[in-house]
Amino acid sequence: MNLIKDRILEQRKEKGWTQKFLASAIKTTEDSIYSWEKGRSEPSVDFIISLVKVFDVSADYLLGIKDF
Repeated sequence: MNLIKDRILEQRKEKGWTQKFLASAIKTTEDSIYSWEKGRSEPSVDFIISLVKVFDVSADYLLGIKDF
């Protein structure tokens, strides 16, 4: 089960951010965000760290290990 794609999409939409805005915030491309949200690829550890920081969530939550 790949929860990270769902969590990225959920957090981005909850904050009202576009893929373009999120990509800019973590210094990647819109295509990367799209691919992550579709489950075509997964972010590297460095991008997971960036996502955790901008979303203000735990890595355990983002990775689907915990639900909070």
